[in-house]
Amino acid sequence: MRRANVLSDDFEYDESDPEGYRSGVARVGKTAGGEDLAVKSFELPPGQSVCPYHYEYEEEWLLVLDGDVVVRAPDGEHELHRGDLVRFAPGPDGAHKATNRGGQTARIVMFSSAHEPAVAVYPDSDKIGVWPGNDADRVMLRRVDGRVDYFDGER
Repeated sequence: MRRANVLSDDFEYDESDPEGYRSGVARVGKTAGGEDLAVKSFELPPGQSVCPYHYEYEEEWLLVLDGDVVVRAPDGEHELHRGDLVRFAPGPDGAHKATNRGGQTARIVMFSSAHEPAVAVYPDSDKIGVWPGNDADRVMLRRVDGRVDYFDGER
């Protein structure tokens, strides 16, 4: 049996993340051998967010393990506390951003299906990200840059 611990597994920080998005991630689902669910534990220092405001085309969940986080959603901001569990619907109605505005480090778990290709839309910056499962084909683009005719470049 493979095992992971959402509270104590090592959190990886990406030094290239900009200020405001410097959170640590532990890929606990992968460590435990998961294939059908993506389960990640995040450590959010004060003033940091997990990622920009976005939505996906699959259901996603957030569970607060420790501390407090503010979740921005289409209907406003919501303060979540230890033990709170919320669901984000697929599509624009499930848009969200989790931020730690408190003075102590917060920890959350986020989980969703691990389906590929995956698509995320970032309304504030009008970007779309596509993760098809092959890093060579992964793209992040502004919506305006992606507007070409279906037959553009074809003969």
